[in-house]
Amino acid sequence: MTEIRAVQGSIDRVDSDLIVVNLFEGVSSPTGATGAVDKALDGAISEVIRVGDFQGKRLETALLYTRDAIPAKRVLIVGLGKREDFDLQTVREAAAISASRARDLRIERMATIVHGGGAGGMDYAEAAAATAEGILLGLYRFDADKKSKEDSKRRELKTVSIVELDGGKIPALQEAMHASEAVAMGVYRTRDLVNLPPNVASPSYLAGVALQIAEKFETVSATVYSREEMAQMGMGAFLAVAQGSYDPPQFIVLEYRGAERSEPPVVLVGKGITFDTGGISIKPSQEMWRMKTDMGGAAVVIGTLEAAARLGLPVNLVGLVGATYNMPDGNAYRPGDVVKAMNGKTIEVISTDAEGRMVLADLLSYASRNYKPKSVIDLATLTGGCVVALGKEIAGLFTKEEGLAESITQASKSVSEPVWRMPMYEKYKELIKSDFADVKNSGGRWASAITAALFLQEFAEDLPWAHLDIAGPVWTDKPNPLTPKGATGFGVRLLVKFLENLS
Repeated sequence: MTEIRAVQGSIDRVDSDLIVVNLFEGVSSPTGATGAVDKALDGAISEVIRVGDFQGKRLETALLYTRDAIPAKRVLIVGLGKREDFDLQTVREAAAISASRARDLRIERMATIVHGGGAGGMDYAEAAAATAEGILLGLYRFDADKKSKEDSKRRELKTVSIVELDGGKIPALQEAMHASEAVAMGVYRTRDLVNLPPNVASPSYLAGVALQIAEKFETVSATVYSREEMAQMGMGAFLAVAQGSYDPPQFIVLEYRGAERSEPPVVLVGKGITFDTGGISIKPSQEMWRMKTDMGGAAVVIGTLEAAARLGLPVNLVGLVGATYNMPDGNAYRPGDVVKAMNGKTIEVISTDAEGRMVLADLLSYASRNYKPKSVIDLATLTGGCVVALGKEIAGLFTKEEGLAESITQASKSVSEPVWRMPMYEKYKELIKSDFADVKNSGGRWASAITAALFLQEFAEDLPWAHLDIAGPVWTDKPNPLTPKGATGFGVRLLVKFLENLS
């Protein structure tokens, strides 16, 4: 990961391969740090504005060469857009754009001002954190399985200095950078896990990662339960899905203790289907490769636990991960089967491709039996119906808990990971009524995201519970400033902010 450090000084006097300044749209006479650089360059920035080559539009850039007028070799101007639309997401994206441009230029050292550090009422620490966060998220790349990595190594940005003239702000800047690095590490972990091919990111692999995290942090413990132990617990729904898996299913319990033992924990539950063929109800082969992302919820839970440990958040946190393949093996479970979940309820299997909710059913039952939590949040790439409803950038939020819904929504807005609250329409419970069991695992095509949430509610029971369907935003085919093509890590920053707000 690129090293980010705080430096006291004036940006126009920093010796670097590239320095980054900014301008709002419509500004004709640069002021502040940008003005100081403009003056040192004998009005070069003003000239670029005057001739119309740079207008300050959001994420617009212009590159200038200093010709030894200042210690830095290059100046990058980043547009912040209209002042009235300026927010923390603009800060993140402006920082990300500048870091990506620096890497494209094959430079090793970059220095930047805090985007928004002096702008209209924006909190300095938040602007500093967003600047650091944007740089780190924008620089992420996954090339673990490429034979040649020499080119990417040459293009790697090694150090970024965030420059602040006021020495009194340096402690806040350093704290913000530390927090951003911790969160970015959690996002990186999540992206890596989802990006990995399914023959690597197996259930056993996820268990190994959890154990490594527990070994690294004294505040984290990990327990991995075997198939036999799950059978003793009565996890019939989870084990039904795992019947066709050649790699043994793994029930992973991660516990982070950042508060007194008496403090009720937040429990995060992650769907970890490390590859989903659909089982006997097999999916179409076209685009089936994308089903390696079906463990995205589990990856978010693992990444969030790691970020919480790095931050030392003053909360108690539990991560429950159910990891298995869903395969059409000769031992695989079948449509028409009836299985018993951990809480004693029986489930008629209508579709073996509605497997994620089967795993989550037992994990939610485990949470109810073993903890008295402040809240329980499950994350799952659960339904294509949610993608149809909300597209690929918004997660569906399902809960009957008004306070929990508000807390999750506020956290999502803070980090620009959008969620949309969906109805828990009681009448649709009729769609999952079974003639042969307490409930069936699929209500059909219509309102499929809602009926999936209603199914989970049967096992969340009286828990203060919310369900996040992240099937859409788990992956992107269109790179953006903060996320290259591939796994997004959506959910980690949202949950960290949620936990920070609790404390």
